[in-house]
Amino acid sequence: MNNLHIIDSHCHLDSLDYESQHKNVDEVIDNAKARGVQQFISICTTLGRFEAMQQLTAHRPEVFLSCGVHPLNVEEEPFDYEHLLSLAQDPRVVAIGETGLDYHYTPETKALQQSLFEQQIEAAKILNKPLVIHTRSAREDTMHFLEKGNAEQCGGVLHCFTEDWAMAKRALDIGFYISISGIITFRNAEELRDVVRNVPLDRLLVETDSPYLAPIPYRGKPNQPAYVREVCEYLATLKGISVEEMAQISTQNVQKLFKIQPLNR
Repeated sequence: MNNLHIIDSHCHLDSLDYESQHKNVDEVIDNAKARGVQQFISICTTLGRFEAMQQLTAHRPEVFLSCGVHPLNVEEEPFDYEHLLSLAQDPRVVAIGETGLDYHYTPETKALQQSLFEQQIEAAKILNKPLVIHTRSAREDTMHFLEKGNAEQCGGVLHCFTEDWAMAKRALDIGFYISISGIITFRNAEELRDVVRNVPLDRLLVETDSPYLAPIPYRGKPNQPAYVREVCEYLATLKGISVEEMAQISTQNVQKLFKIQPLNR
């Protein structure tokens, strides 16, 4: 099972349940490695929690980090741009985010979301690190700020993609990647499958977004990085290639986008 090399390009290792589901982060990583998942990007949602995630994963060289403020967390703490730049100097930080816009859950913070999004685009360009983008019910504004902010200079990924082909095409046109989660396996995701059929293989990433959005057959249960294998297998079938090829291509895409060195095996 572990002859594959898959990278979970988006998980929240600091948000998994270490009380009742997992013994510790090492168990999570070992479970994933047994299924061919070799490297991980653990995604930050607030600057205040970044250092705890840093410490949780400090002893695992196969875990990389992002640093940023999620649009649903913009009111959690005052935003400190200089602090973001400082934290993101850590060589294990390979991306800025997750940032973006979410008008579905918190439309009342729209102006603050936009301000922090613009600042994080600027930080990504200064640091030359790609952006991890969250977007929901905000297609036009998300692309407007990325295009206006010249985000093609740093690149990035629309994570957990559930949008339409028009948005995917605009993102691809500025050099961005599209990351696919377990949602692709859901019965009601036919529109998303149609979009993914059109996305070039050299722009696709796979992710779990764990502990959220577990793929079938685990839907409804807490997600974990081991389950990115199901996403990879499903995408391979959708694209008409072998799972080995899908794993290799998506891994090379992650390594290229986030400037991650291949593991010495």
